[in-house]
Amino acid sequence: MLTKAYIPYNGYYSSPFSRWQMSMANENAIVLAAQTARNWFLKRDMDPTEIDYLYYGNTISQPKMFYSHVWAAAMLVDNAKPIPALMVHQACTTSATCMHLCAINIESGTYETGYALMADRCSNGAHTVWANPMGPGGEVESENWLMDNFNNDPNAGFKMIQTAENVAKEAGITKEECDAATLRRYEQYSDSLADDRAFQKRYMFPAEVKVSRKKTKLVEEDEGVTPTTAEGLAKLKPVEPGGVISFGAQTHPADGNCGFIVTTRDKAKAMSKDPNIEIQIISYGFARVERGYMAAAPVPAAEMALREAGLKVEDMKAIKTHNPFIVNDINMARKMGIDVMEMNNYGCSLVYGHPQGPTAGRIIAEMLEELVMLGGGYGLWAGCAAGDSAAAMVFKVGA
Repeated sequence: MLTKAYIPYNGYYSSPFSRWQMSMANENAIVLAAQTARNWFLKRDMDPTEIDYLYYGNTISQPKMFYSHVWAAAMLVDNAKPIPALMVHQACTTSATCMHLCAINIESGTYETGYALMADRCSNGAHTVWANPMGPGGEVESENWLMDNFNNDPNAGFKMIQTAENVAKEAGITKEECDAATLRRYEQYSDSLADDRAFQKRYMFPAEVKVSRKKTKLVEEDEGVTPTTAEGLAKLKPVEPGGVISFGAQTHPADGNCGFIVTTRDKAKAMSKDPNIEIQIISYGFARVERGYMAAAPVPAAEMALREAGLKVEDMKAIKTHNPFIVNDINMARKMGIDVMEMNNYGCSLVYGHPQGPTAGRIIAEMLEELVMLGGGYGLWAGCAAGDSAAAMVFKVGA
């Protein structure tokens, strides 16, 4: 259990998420994240040089990735201060792990203020080539950074969607259940668009992208969200033969970034948009399950986070998940006694997409805002990650 790590209220942002090959497709994700975070700091009249250490989370190779963490830190403060940094790659749980690394350093007194900056660009994924001089004719070995890894876990030998189908089969989940929960997720996301996107504007910050050499534009809203109806979902066939998950019941690759300040209680209060609202990081959980069952991993991770916090799932006022497949939510709800229709209010990665590195961060930002609107309380975030693993975190909002 953590006792000393806090997040200033509104000391976080997420950019909109753009479906791959849309407005963020040609941006270097490292540069776009650092520039967006810097613009956010300046808009908030906050000094980014207050940061003592930065964690840069990403999962998809970009030009100059070798220097990504220290380069991002330098761009964030415009070289006004030499901020040390570390690159973190833990697939879909990267955001949570970056925040936890900040938190445990605050806990130990290593530094006062950490910053977790996460970004990825699924668009125009890198194609990596390695020398293979002993191969037939010396032909190179190659890998499509994104699609080859979506479609083959070298340890389990499954596509990611097949791991969800394995869980669905074991749990007896039907396509009809998947469609009903998927439709609910779209309805919940639609709630975040009400009143001119009032909920999203509580945490979302625009990203400025290049249109041409001389012209830029602001990406202010999510791009590429698919309108969803019960009739439309019913017509879609499962992607895998004999399966239950259609293209409508899984996420889509996307581009985006997000950032979180993690600091001491006193500094969080001083940096907060509202010093009467207190956000504490309570605990972190992790898990790795049987090979080929990635969608089941959030359950033991969530149970660990709750156990570390000394809390029960019934104590949670808000529950959010990274759900690349709707099976994740249905399985978690069954195993933990949760109403699948009441978790993931206001949005989730199933609907608005999955840039990987920043995905969990955006979801956590939404959960914190939901807790503020509810007058405070505990919140649980959990999500799976490549390799049949998962992470979870418990937060407390006092409002």
